[in-house]
Amino acid sequence: MPTDIKVSIITVAYNSASTIADTIASVLAQSYANIEYIIVDGQSTDGTVDILRQFEPKFGGRMRWLSEKDGGIYDAMNKGITMATGDVVGILNSDDYFTSNTVIEQMVKVFDDESIDATYGDIHFIREGQPDKCIRYYSSKRFSPRWLRFGFMPAHPSFYARREVFERAGLYKTDYKIGSDYEMMVRLFCVHKIKAKYQPLDFVTMRTGGLSTRNVHSRLQLIQDDVRACRENGIYTNALMISLKFAYKIFELKL
Repeated sequence: MPTDIKVSIITVAYNSASTIADTIASVLAQSYANIEYIIVDGQSTDGTVDILRQFEPKFGGRMRWLSEKDGGIYDAMNKGITMATGDVVGILNSDDYFTSNTVIEQMVKVFDDESIDATYGDIHFIREGQPDKCIRYYSSKRFSPRWLRFGFMPAHPSFYARREVFERAGLYKTDYKIGSDYEMMVRLFCVHKIKAKYQPLDFVTMRTGGLSTRNVHSRLQLIQDDVRACRENGIYTNALMISLKFAYKIFELKL
């Protein structure tokens, strides 16, 4: 097992007391030891910080966290990336958790190939209170950079890249309301031409109700952000082309 590769996992939190213990526990349970865990909290008022304090000693110095005001989720992600000292960096949301205890151990093996810049895989969604029932499976298997113009991207919670990729390409843009993660994928794959490898691995279990899927307004905002992201990076698209991804999601549902 390539334990010499250090992995920085970043969790952004704000008033996440109801879910973040599951998130942190799933990091603590990983079979891969060379993990640096960074939590960036936006001055939560619901007990989140108390949970961070409770878990910190269990990591034996491998966990770092801060709690301060930020400019939103992407600003907080950028803080985490800036703090990271690992060779490889990934994001784990504060209401998600790793699907198994061997996710990082399996994921990191691809970086033995020094030509690989990044990797990505699959995720699945559950409803609160039904952790064993998958209601949607998001596979990145068919992803190709040419599909970005249609709004398709690798599952962001499964995306891990060498830290030097962010140093070269820049951080998440903080003036996007929802779609900065998509803009990052467009920038990395289409502008910087990173070499990434898909892994047939279920990385993360996600609870439904994320920022980009809450309501019709959020979906419209996401379309607007996605179109902007493509155009700013020299990729032709339009709102109709981007909207196709919502129709495709029907086939991911587990009815």
